[in-house]
Amino acid sequence: MTKDEIKNNRLPGLALPAGTQIVTTSEVRDDQGLPRKRTGSVGKIVAADTSTSPPLYRVLFPDGFTASLSRQELSVRKHVQSINFDRPQINDNDLFQYIIYKCQFGSRAYGLEVEDSDYDMRGIYLAPADMHWSIWGLPEQIENYENQETYYELQKFLVLALKANPNVLECLYASKAEIKTELTDELLQNRHRFLSKLVYQTYNGYVLSQFRKLEKDLQNKGEPKWKHVLHLIRLLLCCIQILESSDLDLRVSEHKAKLMGIRRGEIDFAEVDAWRQELHKKLDLAHERTKLPERPDYEWCNWFLIKARRSMV
Repeated sequence: MTKDEIKNNRLPGLALPAGTQIVTTSEVRDDQGLPRKRTGSVGKIVAADTSTSPPLYRVLFPDGFTASLSRQELSVRKHVQSINFDRPQINDNDLFQYIIYKCQFGSRAYGLEVEDSDYDMRGIYLAPADMHWSIWGLPEQIENYENQETYYELQKFLVLALKANPNVLECLYASKAEIKTELTDELLQNRHRFLSKLVYQTYNGYVLSQFRKLEKDLQNKGEPKWKHVLHLIRLLLCCIQILESSDLDLRVSEHKAKLMGIRRGEIDFAEVDAWRQELHKKLDLAHERTKLPERPDYEWCNWFLIKARRSMV
């Protein structure tokens, strides 16, 4: 089964239902062999005979003419339209030249790495206006899996930051950056504008959902993924810090020894879970007392995005 067969909905033996609008892929002739319909004519399937191989479809055309067509002689109309709308081939590697921010991410950014930890990189790319304005648009993110790199298109990055996405907020507060521009510097100087009480909801909700999955791993496999447990606890510590100080230091140095003990599986899961529950209580209290605004600064973010787009015209 080829990619083109799937895309064109031409899988052998696949029956199309009555009422499906089709486009002919070859000239259609009547019983006397006279040409009646050109390639590209529109019709509607009114019946299908799947006892034959390949199946034959009875197609009704707008002028009342009917013909029996094989699957190779027709395409589904909405698929034809989507096929014609396919994006030109864009190699993600071509977009890497437009990276405006590249920072260290993951365990090494948190100071919780081990000897064989990956060097994860995250950041932002901002393509020229013509590419952004085109009818095909741009991918929301580009990745280099081999090098553990992910870069968000600027608008996607900003929207995620406004939603208090932990991964994106951490990019804004990363201490090691390999690529920066004047635009990036302006963004980082205003990163506090993305911090709001929304962090309480996003961090809290994510940790709760993930711990339920870890408990299932514990039941089914005998132990959870300790590295994942470590980072969930770290997220709670970071969220408390954000709410209490309106700032974020990714390295949580005060708790490093205990967190590394979790990573190595040296602390019983029940003890870790008890710590998690204690941190949730501290998180609730920090949320009640925080001086952060209810919502981030949407207006500044919108202004910055427009400015950045104009700079690429």
